[in-house]
Amino acid sequence: MAASLRDRRVLVVGRGSGIARAVTLAVRAAGATVVAAGRDERALAAAYDEPGIETAYVDLSDEATVAALAGRLGPVDHVVSTASARARGTLGELGHDTMLRSFEVKVLGPLLLARHFAPGMPEDGSFVFFSGSSARKPVAGMLAVGATNAAVDALTHGLAVELAPIRVNAVSPGTVDTGAYDGLGERKKADLFAARAATSPARRVGQPGEIADAVVFALGSTFLTGVSLGVDGGEPLV
Repeated sequence: MAASLRDRRVLVVGRGSGIARAVTLAVRAAGATVVAAGRDERALAAAYDEPGIETAYVDLSDEATVAALAGRLGPVDHVVSTASARARGTLGELGHDTMLRSFEVKVLGPLLLARHFAPGMPEDGSFVFFSGSSARKPVAGMLAVGATNAAVDALTHGLAVELAPIRVNAVSPGTVDTGAYDGLGERKKADLFAARAATSPARRVGQPGEIADAVVFALGSTFLTGVSLGVDGGEPLV
């Protein structure tokens, strides 16, 4: 059974661009009112200057800010966390603080969101967290990212049992054309996308809107819980 998001209140944690922006706009288009929260509230306010979307500050590595946000907002129907911290690099390149930051934002952050928002949620509420295909397909240079994503999947399973009947799911994208790859430079980014498209069964990389559609599906699917949805073009298969 699919539940409507119309007149529901949804918290989306992340930046004002890329997948987070696509999710926020898709959820709003589905009829929900949205609170977009992140560490740079000024940038969020500039990105979402439109009716039905308010902005707020939260730092998922600081439990006090999560608790404060929950207290200020009161009950919400659904929570989505797209937040992450980059931790790419080979074993010799990864620093302790980089790895810890990745785990702190993407795993402990969702745990804190569940701790502080679940008590005020309706029974048909839900959480959607973000994993990634590197949890299922090891790639050189993505060791910490893969371990973090695998931990998100484990957290999703555990919270689905502990918070029931509130639902908990994850969305697990493959390679998606967002600003996350801009740091490579145009040439290296194009080469990477071409290589991924050549081997992916979908023969292309993904778009943010396709990931947002999966989030909306997970929010409204009342018999879906404890699942990590692979929206990855079949990337882990090859």
